[in-house]
Amino acid sequence: MHTIPLREAHRLPRWRQPMVLLFLMAVAMPLAFATWTALLNNFVIEVAGFDGQDIGWLHTVREVPGFLAVGVIALIIFIREQVLGLISLALLGVATALTAQFPSMGGILTITMLSSIGFHYFETVNQSLQLQFLKIERAPQMLGWLLAAGSASTLVAYGVIMLTWEAISLSYATVYWVSGGLCAAIALFCLVAFPRFEGEHRQNTRLVLRRRYWLYYALQFFAGARRQIFVVFAGFMMVERFGFDVHEVTALFLINLVANMIFAPLMGRLVGKWGERNALVFEYTGLVAVFSLYGGIYWFGWGVVLASALYVIDHLFFALALALKTYFQKIADPADIAPTAAVAFTINHIAAVFLPALLGYLWVISPGAVFTLAAGIACGSLCLALLIPRHPAPGNETRFSAALPLPAE
Repeated sequence: MHTIPLREAHRLPRWRQPMVLLFLMAVAMPLAFATWTALLNNFVIEVAGFDGQDIGWLHTVREVPGFLAVGVIALIIFIREQVLGLISLALLGVATALTAQFPSMGGILTITMLSSIGFHYFETVNQSLQLQFLKIERAPQMLGWLLAAGSASTLVAYGVIMLTWEAISLSYATVYWVSGGLCAAIALFCLVAFPRFEGEHRQNTRLVLRRRYWLYYALQFFAGARRQIFVVFAGFMMVERFGFDVHEVTALFLINLVANMIFAPLMGRLVGKWGERNALVFEYTGLVAVFSLYGGIYWFGWGVVLASALYVIDHLFFALALALKTYFQKIADPADIAPTAAVAFTINHIAAVFLPALLGYLWVISPGAVFTLAAGIACGSLCLALLIPRHPAPGNETRFSAALPLPAE
């Protein structure tokens, strides 16, 4: 497949342009990953008999490839980022399709590791490609639309699950085969149909750690720890404490999807208008409240309606995380985008490797304490977000930085 510079991509037919590729990838990934997530808690409890400790270990194994995402830097020496991303997306789809074929602890952990390699390497490359393909002035709005596209793709899948799970007795194997197969098919189509797009700046193919990016690294670490608690335990709570069935969990996901389709583009415009600091401060303030109320469900016995509402609100706040991407886009050397995306993913997953297993044991003793800890982590994120300047730029990465020309590195 031939290579085309980004500046010449507008000459291609509209369906072969970079934005279409980004949208197709945004649609494909959730078909596999979001469907896997929606069925996971019911699958492991009903089929494999998992408890809180087991689910903690599962997610620890799932996050190991995220911790090793820095390996992308070595791979892009030999493989173009775009090709690596699509191969990783195909691996995610194939592994998802095979999930129900291994209904034991060892089998689930093995297939989860493979799907996680695909997911995390795809997400690392996808973030890099988005920031390279999108112009800074339009990035927040376009990232919001990409998020909405991903939500729309899974809306159909979840709607089918909710309406047909009991009506025609769908099996876990059928749903995993269809969702994973579609993801893999889209990835292979993109691999064949699109030229290789070449950005204006050749990406560094060595490990990049710059002192001036320290605030971005710290925000990534806290974001990874906080998000991991939600991903592992919020959905698990709905099944374990409130007895949600597959179609009920899926209905909750459907509400999230519709909300994201409506609000994600609006949040993109909000980031463009408010700036990254105000958007992230708003997100983290809301998350402190959400996690505190989650804890109250266990400490004070609050009910399922509040838990369901918090689950939806939580997802809406996480949509504002696109502000973290555009913050880095504004402060970064353009050649640092790919290696720093890999480093950031590794930093994001440091806590993810050990937190699920450790908190799985805490969950058995006191589930409310898990969410109280998450509220504390969200407070840490809030304090860091206050250090972002109103107008981030190279040389003005934090409120402590002087807005001076950036020295050569």
